[in-house]
Amino acid sequence: MRSTTSLPASSRRRLLLLAVGAVALSFATAGAIIWLVWFSSQAPVAASIDEAAGALESAAPSTTASPDASHAPGATDDGAAAPADGADGTWTVDSSIGSFADYTSSYAGFRVDEVLTSIGSTTAVGRTPDVSGSLTIADGSLTSAAIEVDLTTIRSDQSRRDPAIQRALETASFPTATFTLTTPVALSDEADSGETLMASVAGDLTIHGVTVPVTLNLDASLVNGVIVAVGSIDVTFTDFGVVMPTAPIVVSVQENGQIEFQLFFSPG
Repeated sequence: MRSTTSLPASSRRRLLLLAVGAVALSFATAGAIIWLVWFSSQAPVAASIDEAAGALESAAPSTTASPDASHAPGATDDGAAAPADGADGTWTVDSSIGSFADYTSSYAGFRVDEVLTSIGSTTAVGRTPDVSGSLTIADGSLTSAAIEVDLTTIRSDQSRRDPAIQRALETASFPTATFTLTTPVALSDEADSGETLMASVAGDLTIHGVTVPVTLNLDASLVNGVIVAVGSIDVTFTDFGVVMPTAPIVVSVQENGQIEFQLFFSPG
């Protein structure tokens, strides 16, 4: 076999370039495999009032109290039907409606953009169904609302992100996030008619032990005795003292993102 040392200098340079190219291709292929395994699944789409309300429209409204009514949309804790005289009253987050597996249940979470090495931009989404709280409507106005979210059960569209998310939020020390209404909101006639109501709602958002005043954009509808509320809040996570997580393949994670939610409220 002819030794490469006996080849002309130009040939040796070509061989060297081919070898370097092969190594670079190997790294690129490895990077693509890492992306496919760790990051390639499509992030869940944002919540939609039409889809959330549509799931309830297919269920007949509860009209009588019965032992089985306690699990029906619009039933109160004691099995009574939803009030027929409009939206006035106290409403509680109902975790029995839908399934978190396909995001037809109540949930809250975040949506943030990130940039990955050799891949480009993608969106990280994390959600939890562990949401509790209530709101009160009186004389056609939203007069109070208090929502609590268990951050320790947030799961992202890529489970390998989850430990980093928990570390960034320091959920061992700050396990919950809360939103509290600070300014009553006058509701239009759509609140009682079943039409979609759009509103901007001011309140205090607490994450990581830090409280920041925010304004959330809300779509809501009364469907078969259940209030459906879908919306989002634009936030800067570093305002709450959250240090964005990093990883070798992650070039950057945006400090700006959205808190998003889909909530079902039943009377009681």
